Amino acid sequence: MTTPAVLILLGPPGAGKGTQARMLEEDFGFVQLSTGDLLRAAVASGSAAGMQAKAVMEAGGLVSDEIVLAILKDRMGQPDVTKGIILDGFPRTDGQAAALDELLAGAGQTVTAAISLDVDDEAMVGRIAGRFTCGGCGEGYHDDFKQPAQAGVCDKCGGTGFKRRADDNAETVRERLKAYHAQTAPLITYYDAKGVLQRIDAMGEIASIRMTLGNIVKGVSAQ
Repeated sequence: MTTPAVLILLGPPGAGKGTQARMLEEDFGFVQLSTGDLLRAAVASGSAAGMQAKAVMEAGGLVSDEIVLAILKDRMGQPDVTKGIILDGFPRTDGQAAALDELLAGAGQTVTAAISLDVDDEAMVGRIAGRFTCGGCGEGYHDDFKQPAQAGVCDKCGGTGFKRRADDNAETVRERLKAYHAQTAPLITYYDAKGVLQRIDAMGEIASIRMTLGNIVKGVSAQ
């Protein structure tokens, strides 16, 4: 492939986008670009777009699509993304997707694949609402699926302090899923119409999903 891959991961909260993105980084040398990380890095760098974003955020506003795209354009020009990028959290709307297409076209690129991690909503409620992490090292656990080997003691660092995100409760998770379906799920239709949509059943084992994603990437890279 002569141009870097541009992968977009779609899926509701808890679908495993972050986990699979990290594995794609390991397997293919891609760079995961999440909106939050991009904004923080741009502000820290002192770039023109970063300073614009900083001013908006300090005023309590939402950073505009134009600023996010300017930051993304700067980031895509850096040498570590020559193999490809994975976009997580952007685009979220059809308008953002169209703006991204325009940005990529300016660089002679297109979206390589938009991969939808399909999950069952009620299963997601259970998956997210039971999550907790070690306060020391950040290792993740779950009430039902992954308890520490010794109750109250982190397997990884031996710490005894654990924490839960305030928004990881069933009611909040259902609201987040509702928002996803209303705002972001239409991107599935958008990318399907462009012929770049791939869908994966993300309710299976992490290793199996990793293999399927890898096969998709190899397939589109060979085109």
